Amino acid sequence: MIKTSSLRAETNFDSTAINLQMSGGSSAHDLSLSHAVLELSRKRSEHDTPLLSSTEHTITAQANICHPTTWYDVVPIITSGWAMSSVILSNGRQQILSFLLPGDIASTALVYTPTSSRLVQAITKVTYRSFNRSELKMALSKHPELLDKFVKVWIDERMEADQLIVDLGRRTAEERLARLILNLMKRLAKLGMVKDQTTDFPLRQHQIADAAGLTSVHVSRILMTFRRKGLIAIDGRSLTIRNPDELNRIATLK
Repeated sequence: MIKTSSLRAETNFDSTAINLQMSGGSSAHDLSLSHAVLELSRKRSEHDTPLLSSTEHTITAQANICHPTTWYDVVPIITSGWAMSSVILSNGRQQILSFLLPGDIASTALVYTPTSSRLVQAITKVTYRSFNRSELKMALSKHPELLDKFVKVWIDERMEADQLIVDLGRRTAEERLARLILNLMKRLAKLGMVKDQTTDFPLRQHQIADAAGLTSVHVSRILMTFRRKGLIAIDGRSLTIRNPDELNRIATLK
């Protein structure tokens, strides 16, 4: 069930957005665009109306944020929780394209088209804000710096898609999982969600498998090997990287 509430209350991403903007780094999950959009939504016109109107929603795990066949006139931005973007095949199999964290746009395609072309689903309880697409497009045309940020996110997203193709086509299973873990930890660290190399990690093995193009059994074996070698530790819903240098060596093998 979706709950809609006033936007006066600060969300998790809202409260850390200023610090995140200064963290630097190039990524398909660059947060500067989301930060700029959130900041613009707080400003008001000369008629005392928001420059960008939006609504806030809270959904439970497994609920949909976007469905590939549904038309939308809004652009959702995740403000708390974990979600995933995926393509579902006709036989029910799934390829996860990316995991979405606070500050991520659910689908950049929705900025200019009414469909997301993919399923975006909550992994945990998720809060997100939906921005009116027409108003957001107008803001992009009026603010060149905002358009530049969007283009950067779009280019980085394409680069990430290229890396996923290489992962699925050429990298070993060990390389894929090492890269997935390290990339997620890097993004979580930028959000202030990592302490002493430990973070909340709500992903199930079948979700990791669907992201890496592997079977759950294969993922289980590799994670067990990583744990036995002292590279990582998994305790319930938490993940700790114990040997980042060796994990990085595995991830960057040619």
